[in-house]
Amino acid sequence: MRTLALALAALTPLAAPAPLFAQTEQVMVDVEEKSISELAAMLNSGKVTSEQLVQAYIDRIGRIDEDRSVGLNSVIAVMFDAPSEARKLDEERKAGKLRGPLHGIPILIKDNIEAKGPIPTTAGSTALLANVTDRDAPLVARLRAAGAIILGKTNLSQWANIRSNDSVSGWSSVGGLVKNPYALDRNSCGSSSGSGAAAAASLAAATIGTETDGSIICPSSINGLVGFKPTLGLVSRTHVIPISHSQDTAGPMARSVTDAALVLTALAGTDPADPATAEADARKTDYAGGLSPDYLKGVRIGVLTDRKGGNARVHAAFDAALEKLKAAGAVLVEIKDSRTGLEGLGEAEFKVLMVELKADLNAYLATTPPEVTARTLKDVIAFNTANAATELAWFDQSLFDLAESQKGLDDPEYKEALAKSKRLAGAEGIDKLLKAHDVRFLVGPSNAPAWVSDLVNGDHSIGPSQSQMPAVAGYPHITVPMGYVAGLPVGLSIIGGQWQDHDVIKAGYAFEQASKARVAPGYAPRADAVADPIGR
Repeated sequence: MRTLALALAALTPLAAPAPLFAQTEQVMVDVEEKSISELAAMLNSGKVTSEQLVQAYIDRIGRIDEDRSVGLNSVIAVMFDAPSEARKLDEERKAGKLRGPLHGIPILIKDNIEAKGPIPTTAGSTALLANVTDRDAPLVARLRAAGAIILGKTNLSQWANIRSNDSVSGWSSVGGLVKNPYALDRNSCGSSSGSGAAAAASLAAATIGTETDGSIICPSSINGLVGFKPTLGLVSRTHVIPISHSQDTAGPMARSVTDAALVLTALAGTDPADPATAEADARKTDYAGGLSPDYLKGVRIGVLTDRKGGNARVHAAFDAALEKLKAAGAVLVEIKDSRTGLEGLGEAEFKVLMVELKADLNAYLATTPPEVTARTLKDVIAFNTANAATELAWFDQSLFDLAESQKGLDDPEYKEALAKSKRLAGAEGIDKLLKAHDVRFLVGPSNAPAWVSDLVNGDHSIGPSQSQMPAVAGYPHITVPMGYVAGLPVGLSIIGGQWQDHDVIKAGYAFEQASKARVAPGYAPRADAVADPIGR
């Protein structure tokens, strides 16, 4: 936050935010591990106001995110108008006007999502410190309409982790390196690393992340959260700094399935500016409705045994999760050949991402204020080269260079790769597996536990990932805490077919109620100092 505050001082005449945050009556409010329903009950009872909630979270950010003894670096900036927005919502509550279950609830959004006010949207790059658009992304407007308070912006892997194959997840030149609240030497995964760490540390009631391939699921799993990647087209991407219009989506990250469902209900809907969302209004529902611990009784679930990875302790946590599924009434069907026939999926996806990165980022940058001098991907590459001390200190921009060399959206090779990737991940991937094995969902370990952050050598996660097929196909995917490996969280992935978002959430809820696996983080300095909640 300090880095961005200095930049803002040069960009705007605003005074320091402290006087704004001091308006509320000082009341000690414990927000740690509080669910949205618990916070709403506190608000409805008059025990606390939304303004006091905002102050409580701001104080907690100061203690946990910025304090040197912990220093998660998960929050880039607090919104200047959050206290005044809270006061307005308090007045509405007093007048008997409630917008819904999110009324007066503080939420943090990832800093590739635009929000009104003087805070820039940077994607973690100092190239965009002047990107003060003063416009709400439609997904943010929907949150506000539902009564949520946009508390601030979360740190992220710079440019959503698409700049280099040697990148360090959770690092940005604007926000520094995000730390994992379970063990501070460990990574928080990316690209929604700040959203993951902040939600785990109760720095907001919930957070919003974005995913192209794994960027909601991985940081949620590794930070002990529920993360939900919706069907592509359920949530608008307008005014979100893009990678790929074929795969990008935003979604909720929270400490429970119910909280994630409440947030998704606010996020979902059609946006005329985003053609992919044409069906959203017809498809959306109350995602927190109909949640039951009995939902999985008699439900056939495909177990992706060939996607477990090589970590024996992850296998043990997964086996325990499968027992919980069976105890909840699910019928488990082993799938040993889920990769058969999918050769070439990775190469096709990569081609699509490189072409769309150039086209989509150029289109976005053209809409930014004139003060933003980087108007194209080529300009960003030049900016990074000219500012190598800050932008290229830890890893290169080889993927940016490769994307810049692409021919464009009319290139036949791109069109072929797009069709191939969608076919392999969808019709010949998830759809085929569900039908061939007569199952409603697919499950597997979401990720391995968090690795040690290494700015010199980059990321080195070893383990499973279930993200690629649902990310490329654009199908719903939830991760729910399933256990711990040496005190570090691991999650269970549940994947469904297109537009089966509510069913996937219901399945996630039933598993959550059967497992009750989540344990709050302890902010251990190192992984070897973590108190392991299951003694492994």
